[in-house]
Amino acid sequence: MVAPGSVTSRLGSVFPFLLVLVDLQYEGAECGVNADVEKHLELGKKLLAAGQLADALSQFHAAVDGDPENYIAYYRRATVFLAMGKSKAALPDLTKVIELKMDFTAARLQRGHLLLKQGKLDEAEDDFKKVLKSSPSESEEKEAQLQLGKSDEMQRLRSQALDAFESADFGAAITFLDKILEVCVWDAELRELRAECFIKEGEPRKAISDLKAASKLKNDNTEAFYKISTLYYQLGDHELSLSEVRECLKLDQDHKRCFAHYKQVKKLNKLIESAEELIRDGRYTDATSKYESVMKTEPSVSEYTIRSKERICHCFSKDEKPVEAIRVCSEVLQVEPDNVNALKDRAEAYLIEEMYDEAIQDYETAQEHNENDQQIREGLEKAQRLLKQSQKRDYYKILGVKRNAKKQEIIKAYRKLALQWHPDNFQNEEEKKKAEKKFIDIAAAKEVLSDPEMRKKFDDGEDPLDAESQQGGGGNPFHRSWNSWQGFNPFSSGGPFRFKFHFN
Repeated sequence: MVAPGSVTSRLGSVFPFLLVLVDLQYEGAECGVNADVEKHLELGKKLLAAGQLADALSQFHAAVDGDPENYIAYYRRATVFLAMGKSKAALPDLTKVIELKMDFTAARLQRGHLLLKQGKLDEAEDDFKKVLKSSPSESEEKEAQLQLGKSDEMQRLRSQALDAFESADFGAAITFLDKILEVCVWDAELRELRAECFIKEGEPRKAISDLKAASKLKNDNTEAFYKISTLYYQLGDHELSLSEVRECLKLDQDHKRCFAHYKQVKKLNKLIESAEELIRDGRYTDATSKYESVMKTEPSVSEYTIRSKERICHCFSKDEKPVEAIRVCSEVLQVEPDNVNALKDRAEAYLIEEMYDEAIQDYETAQEHNENDQQIREGLEKAQRLLKQSQKRDYYKILGVKRNAKKQEIIKAYRKLALQWHPDNFQNEEEKKKAEKKFIDIAAAKEVLSDPEMRKKFDDGEDPLDAESQQGGGGNPFHRSWNSWQGFNPFSSGGPFRFKFHFN
């Protein structure tokens, strides 16, 4: 009996004729098996039934070495190879079994099944027909008839697929090939043909899948590796392209097309890696230059142009060059309206330019495509705070400086405005009151923007001098009267209370 959960049982459920393995009786006299060979065969059979495939295979190797004319040893070893998914190794053993014992229908039936999977339809049909002529058992006859019918159907479908391909009807060819490859799963040529159809139909990733299978099914398949590499390259995946073309050169280091392609991909890969390292180091200008070189190196593949612009957009945004960032990011978004990275970087540039409505719109669009991105959520909240803040008091506008202004620029602007709006300059009462208010705003702006901690709060959308922005409420600690500001030196870079300063 075969144990329900055994490897042999699982194989038998797929190939019922394989159960002959368990019931195969020892034929020592016919096979000329010595005692040691018999021992290896019996032990191997037990190990196979227990699922210990590697150990079983070792026993059957020993049996074959001990008696190279023993068809049982070859058959059992073939069964282990099949259980391990090594059909290529099983096929020669099954052929040897048939040479040694022509009437062994189980081996011929199994070989026919493997040949059918490999797409060798004529050879498979020959095996199935010979099984039917060799007085098979009822189950073997039924299986042979079934497989022969499949083979006939595959012959018809293959002819239709080739006709469709020759007529450039690639969609129809794919439909026929899909049906064939459900049966002929190990046919490398048909997978390569379907890959060509996928390429013609603009589905490169499906083509890559078929070509990867073909590279494993056919030995030394340099052409498959070359095509996979070029497809990845066209998709903009330079790293995978480089990996696949290296596989081609491992098989044939003198392969002209692979070597030429390797040099191009390696050059591009080096530029991109260098650019990314510069970005990590915060050297955004140098990184921009590298990505401009990438576009010059490969102008014919649009994917590299758009990816390079996406990264240049990022560099400009991080380097606080908002005008350039908005321009390049917009170029990316014209091609890819849902590019989340470009939306985020353009939104940051809009914030620097105080274009808060536009920033909010970009963040909201990005959030629609990636609602779990914390950076988008925080950016949107910041943009909304800044919009609200801009409707109140904007310290940058008060001093007339950009949001990315350096501290020296802030102090310089403050000194100029403090001199201009000092109340002592005005004699008219109305003008003096207006100047006092203006001067307080100027002093407040300088106080906030020259203090890194206060400036960060303000940049995040919180006014550190606004009671509404402070937790716990309370009065505005900075809203003082003009009297409290008299007598400070606008040329001091420190606090407001230094010495009395009056204009005559």
